[in-house]
Amino acid sequence: MNDRKREYHKGLRNLARKHKRLYPKAETLYNASGMLDFNQIYCGESVKMLSDWPEEWVDLAFADPPFNIGYLYHGYDDRLKKKDYLGFSVAWMSAVRRALKPQGSFYLAIGDDYAAELCVAAKGVGFHLRNWIIWHYTFGQQTKDKFARSHTHILYFVKDPKRFTFNSDAVRVPSARQTTYKDRRANPKGKLPDDVWFLRPQEAQEADEPMFDPRLDTWHVSRVCGTFAEREGWHGCQMPVEVLKRIVLASSNLADVVLDPFSGSGTTAFAAAMLGRQFVGIDQSPEYVHRARKRIEDLHARMKRVANAPSNGKGIEHVDVNTIINPDRASRAAADVDAFGRPRVPKVRRMAQEPRLEVR
Repeated sequence: MNDRKREYHKGLRNLARKHKRLYPKAETLYNASGMLDFNQIYCGESVKMLSDWPEEWVDLAFADPPFNIGYLYHGYDDRLKKKDYLGFSVAWMSAVRRALKPQGSFYLAIGDDYAAELCVAAKGVGFHLRNWIIWHYTFGQQTKDKFARSHTHILYFVKDPKRFTFNSDAVRVPSARQTTYKDRRANPKGKLPDDVWFLRPQEAQEADEPMFDPRLDTWHVSRVCGTFAEREGWHGCQMPVEVLKRIVLASSNLADVVLDPFSGSGTTAFAAAMLGRQFVGIDQSPEYVHRARKRIEDLHARMKRVANAPSNGKGIEHVDVNTIINPDRASRAAADVDAFGRPRVPKVRRMAQEPRLEVR
């Protein structure tokens, strides 16, 4: 174990000593009716658990797996040999496909290094590609000897190319025909978004404008940066809720089951619960499971407040994420380093008073 990993795990042990119960209690896999118990984040190895569970119970799966580029994860080595990584990828994607219903959809977020290989692997296990989405954001990683990387690939697959859920009206945006040219031939419902999602940090701060400007078809959401209220702080690869919101709205219906085999910070479960879907998350790290569960518990409490507040006349898909994010939530803990072990920039405001996860 190198110094970087040693200090990372030391930080997790220090965090454990500050809490009476760090690791999750044993969960019940099946309810009284003998059915798999939904709305839980399970601790375990996703391939084994999905292989042991029944077939065809998932409506939508989203996966943001390890990229195999040396990220620091609790209990997982992100520097596998290429052959081993691809073998692992085929195994978990096969397990996900087994769990999907015949009309199910699967979204895969992946970096440059293995996007092409995993696309081919997904087709090899039986998935059909519908879109290769590019999520482009500013505030990307700074580089010295190459162009700065500021995008992630999101590959959209279905199990059956002729039978799948896609709620086009739930994700439409105003078209230029409507807003610019005032063309009477324009679809009054708007157009479907493009497959390039341009997400900037400026608007994601939710100052005076919403995440999605109704005049535009571009996404104004950045990566979850260290100073954002949404940031959990203890997981270096947290996806923005707004990205998952669009995926969940497009490819599932109310009460459908959404699966995330690499639950991590719990964002997929968060978005699913927020939008009235059921969810199942799996992660091999007891630490991540414990904190993600706390994040969902806080969401449920905040959603009750939203439900009791005066209605704005819009559906649940229009709920502002920031109205249900509690900056003082128990799940939040600031880490001193990022996913690569680099020291974080000190934060002057609220984060300075949060519990510290020392991993320097």
